[in-house]
Amino acid sequence: MTDFFKGIPQITYQGPDSDNDFAFRHYNPDEIVLGRRMEDHLRFAICYWHSFAWQGGDPFGGQTFLRPWFGDSMQNAKLKADVAFEMFRILNAPYYCFHDADMRPEGDSFAETTRNLEEMTDYFAAKMEAGGPKLLWGTANLFSHRRFMSGAATNPDPDVFAFSAATVKTCMDATQRLGGENYVLWGGREGYETLLNTDLGKELDHMGRFLSMVVDYKHKIGFKGAILIEPKPQEPTKHQYDYDVATVYGFLKRFGLEKEVKVNIEQGHAILAGHSFEHELALASSLGIFGSIDMNRNDYQSGWDTDQFPNNVPEIALAYYEILRAGGFTSGGTNFDSKLRRQSLDPEDLIVSHAGAMDVCARGLKAAAAMLEDGRLESARAARYAGWAKPEAQSLLTSDLDSITADVLARGIDPQPCSGKQEKLENLVNRFM
Repeated sequence: MTDFFKGIPQITYQGPDSDNDFAFRHYNPDEIVLGRRMEDHLRFAICYWHSFAWQGGDPFGGQTFLRPWFGDSMQNAKLKADVAFEMFRILNAPYYCFHDADMRPEGDSFAETTRNLEEMTDYFAAKMEAGGPKLLWGTANLFSHRRFMSGAATNPDPDVFAFSAATVKTCMDATQRLGGENYVLWGGREGYETLLNTDLGKELDHMGRFLSMVVDYKHKIGFKGAILIEPKPQEPTKHQYDYDVATVYGFLKRFGLEKEVKVNIEQGHAILAGHSFEHELALASSLGIFGSIDMNRNDYQSGWDTDQFPNNVPEIALAYYEILRAGGFTSGGTNFDSKLRRQSLDPEDLIVSHAGAMDVCARGLKAAAAMLEDGRLESARAARYAGWAKPEAQSLLTSDLDSITADVLARGIDPQPCSGKQEKLENLVNRFM
């Protein structure tokens, strides 16, 4: 045990009337929602990077956090892990997520870095065996180091491609060792800044081959989890190849990987792509590639990814409504890819931020479940498309333009529009908030 969270109690459910800052008011892990425990619906995970590796910088200023584990040594890495698993215990979090660079220091060579990762993987495994949370997913940081400034899989230098592929192998091995339920590829610099020095077609081909090798290795080692791509628009590169769900799906179809790879969708990234979170979730579900989510929010007045903790229940409710409509999570879950504000310096800030976010998600989930049980939204949706249930309507989809035109003329078809009743449905949704 460390003394970093000294004096902070275990967070427990105390109900909506509690005035205790260190309590859940709405997240009751054992509450049954639609026949399933709330914890099993939400599958909360805490991200290692923002919570324990981030130093509090932003594009305009450097480090503000002074943590006792900061520093490039194995001793510091183990202290960081000790603190992290204490925080997981305080919050009773069922899962966590990591990048390799979060958990181990960089060595003087690839071999030394790999040894550091393997040692820390064993350290994590011991903590998990002693009652720590499970691993929702692991991933490789292929974007922070200067070697990745021109991308990883899409880098013009084949040595960087090779280094990146080897790094992913070591991270997949670590994820497998820790019983991870998914493996994520976050293409932080898979894109370009100018076409003047870019062979776009070659980079996409290399990215497709890289992903195919990842899938092949998954099967080789018997990894049972899902391979996930996280769509990421705009930043840091001007044109990201994994811009949104639709772009990722087109990429997967091109390389025949749409049955092998799903998506991890982040709320903040959806906003940066010009979409709503629920749009990306609904599209992924309709395409059969929905996997997991990163939960956070953006500042709508800022044009960059602020990764704030969620606090908007109506937004979250609409997101979980789409997740419930899709059947809920299988191997995926709700990972808080959220970070403290750089002025939130105290250990308790790490705890209350996550506790509050878990409450917001619980409220959103319950509202979504109530809307689904109520049934009026789905009834309105079904009524709007009821005409397609008729045999003559279905025959349109196997017909041709000449035949359809002849039928329109013969029957004198003159369709009149019907109201979409959007405002009425919005009012209905608001009753559950």
